[in-house]
This record gives sequence, structure tokens and C-alpha cells, in this order.
Amino acid sequence: MNGEFKILTKEGAAKRGTFETVHGTIQTPVFMNVGTVAAIKGAVSTEDLERIGTQVQLSNTYHLHVRPGDEIVKKMGGLHKFMSWNKPILTDSGGFQVFSLAGLRKIKEEGVTFQSHIDGHKIFMGPEESMQIQSNLASTIAMAFDECPPSKAERSYVEQSVARTTRWLERCKVKMDELNQRDDTINKDQLLFGINQGAVYADIRIEHAKRISELDLPGYAIGGLAVGETHAEMYDMLEKTVPYLPDNKPVYLMGVGTPANILEGIERGIDFFDCVYPSRNARHAHLYTNFGKINLLNARYETDENPIEPGCACPTCQRYSRSYIRHLLKAKEMLGMRLCVLHNLYFYNKMMEEARKALDAGCFSDYKKKKLAGMEEQE
Repeated sequence: MNGEFKILTKEGAAKRGTFETVHGTIQTPVFMNVGTVAAIKGAVSTEDLERIGTQVQLSNTYHLHVRPGDEIVKKMGGLHKFMSWNKPILTDSGGFQVFSLAGLRKIKEEGVTFQSHIDGHKIFMGPEESMQIQSNLASTIAMAFDECPPSKAERSYVEQSVARTTRWLERCKVKMDELNQRDDTINKDQLLFGINQGAVYADIRIEHAKRISELDLPGYAIGGLAVGETHAEMYDMLEKTVPYLPDNKPVYLMGVGTPANILEGIERGIDFFDCVYPSRNARHAHLYTNFGKINLLNARYETDENPIEPGCACPTCQRYSRSYIRHLLKAKEMLGMRLCVLHNLYFYNKMMEEARKALDAGCFSDYKKKKLAGMEEQE
């Protein structure tokens, strides 16, 4: 059934489950590969994503609204048809991007007026607009429009912000219910996830988690972390907040993170993750391996015939040497970035597969310790 989350096994707070969607079953925990403008930066194709084990692709409401335009995507049959991807897609609401344009925006109860980062023209976006855009994009999962206050913001500001986010979420739910009943809507089974906010104030996050849980949405996200607080503070917020979100709904930690962040998140009950780290780091020659992160631009790899990681089954490591990829990067050839991005995304997707298998076998804690210990080693 669309939106059904089934927990297969648990180990402490860590969960192994399945989430049913109109575009296929998601095996959790899952890492969603970030394709902000309906493409993974680094010339990675849909065929590549399928080959490296991608389950969910994430795109961004704001960026697709300003270019090419969500109406155009709708005319082209929605994001799935537009980018030739038949598995689940999650669209971020655009809230984080809007609020990151701090000097260019004005918040009101109705929504936010801000300037496009492309040509400076004024855009208004509120809960109803975000839902309409995401409906036009026809993603599998739509995120609620929220405000993401800075993690170190004043308590009084965070309280007001979270209250507004709750009111916006209620408006998002009403609008999505309406849109899913329209004849011209492409995906009438679009799912809405609500977002928990509260900066690093545990009591605010807990109360907000309780409040939004009452709306009985298909899933919930924790936003506003990994934006300036320490890893210890982030883990503390997860430990205190996750227990107050419904256990029978998936929990998504937005914009996180490093392999260690993800494994720590799984241990604290997180089911969905996304982050630009693997692709962004790859484009700068920083590559993840089971013995630590390497910088392929280091001179020591100039004549190295080994793959990025011996034993890795990714398309890059199956065929190309560190020496050749380093040459491509130094020569500014796009192929170099592409090969590196493929490796890093494969590493993340493979890590999630390993985590699921460890949870199936009841040995996630041991897996996590060994994985993190291995990644701290150096060649």
C-alpha cells in the first residue's frame, strides 16, 4: 500500500524496513543521491545511477522552479519522465534554499518573498506555492515548506519560527490533499513528509515532534541540523527527538552527512539520508574508501596503477587506475570528475546495503564499529 512503512527488524533504536511508494519499494535505511536540478553534478546519467545501486533520487523545488520551470516539467510529463528515472524521487520543498538567501528574503505569515539567484527577479513562495510546484514536478515524496532557523538562533526566534512552520505544515497538508484529487495532477499518490525544527533546543524539538505527529503524515524529517552545531550536539538532538516521532513512520535526517554521521544516525533511528558530500568531494578529488578518505591529487598517486580502492566493485574501480584518473583531474577533463563521483556514490550506496544486511543479521553495532575503525586507517 502506498505510504506503508514496515519495520522488518530492530537493533536498539536502529530500524530495518521497507517503505512502499507508487514508484517502487524503498529498502531502508537508505541514502538518497542528490540531483538538485534533476541531475547529479559530474555528468552522471540515469543508467549510471541504476548501475551503482541508487534507490531514490532527490531534486530541489526551488531550483527546478526557477529553471527550467515546474510548468515545463509538468508539460514534459513530470520529473520521472523528464529525466527518464522510474524509481522514487523526493523533492525538497525549497525552504532551505529560500532561507539561505538571508539577505534577499522577507518572511511573512503567508510565505516568503525573495530574489532569484539566477536573474534577481522577485519570487513569492509559501506552503501552497511549494505544494503546487512539487505537484507539477510529480515527485514521489514532497517535503513540507518550512523555515530552517540557524542552529544557534535566539530561543525566542526559534519558538516563533517553529510555530510558523507548524502552521505552514497544516496548510501544506490541506493543499496537497486538494492537489492529489485534481484531474490534471500527474501523481495523485504524492506523499507529504513533515519537518521537525527547533535548532539545538531539545524541549522545542520534542514539543514540535509531538505536535506534527498528530497530523499522521506518511513520514517525518528532522531539519535544521548539520548547519553549524557540533556532531555531538546533532547526535544529542537525534537521541532526544526521534523517540517522539511515530515509530511506524520513516524518519529522514535532512542534509546529513559523512559516512560516520550516517552510521551514527542509523543507530539513533534514522531511515532516510541525503547529502551533497559524496558528489561534491568527488569533484575535488576527495574519495571515500574503507581505509579512509584519499586526495587523488597528491603526487604519490601520479604513477599508481591501483584502482581508487582495491576490491571495490564500482564501475570506476573495475577499469581505471588512480594514475589515469589523477591525470584527468589535473587536465580538467570532465571524465575525471565523473569517474570520481561514480565511485563515491557507489561507496555510499554500498555502505547502506551493508548496513541493511547487518541489521538483518542483528549485528549492526559490530558492523558500525568495524566500518568506522577501518575508515580511520590511512594507506
